[in-house]
Amino acid sequence: MTPQTSPSVSLPVNLVADLQDSLLMAMTDLKRLEGLLDHATGNLLERFSTANHALGNLAASKDTDDLLSIRHSLHQAVTELQFHDMATQLIVHTGKVLQGCAWKLADETMEAEEGEMAITPDPMPDRPSPVTQNEMDAGSIDLF
Repeated sequence: MTPQTSPSVSLPVNLVADLQDSLLMAMTDLKRLEGLLDHATGNLLERFSTANHALGNLAASKDTDDLLSIRHSLHQAVTELQFHDMATQLIVHTGKVLQGCAWKLADETMEAEEGEMAITPDPMPDRPSPVTQNEMDAGSIDLF
């Protein structure tokens, strides 16, 4: 009986190194995207504060139609904040997957140099996606 081994593919080290570099660059881009989303959300929160202050002034004038319209718009903006949360979770999850792939490639194909400590990669995420959302209707966001 022949012992079973898992299938393997021989790849040149420079190809693996290039692939690992590409994965790490994608992770950097995801971090930049996360920063842009955070900046946009900060601006949105600042606008909420301004609108809330204006609502206080409008409430004193008793114009209820305009007041209801503004409150409805602000309620819809909360959905946008939920979108930010969902997008950030996806970015972090994808970054972990890319990093796991990069470290796994390095671990499987490159030998440690003399005196170099072995890489202890973070485990890959167990779930395929941290969110199950695919549309932005109010109340339809499921965050995990």
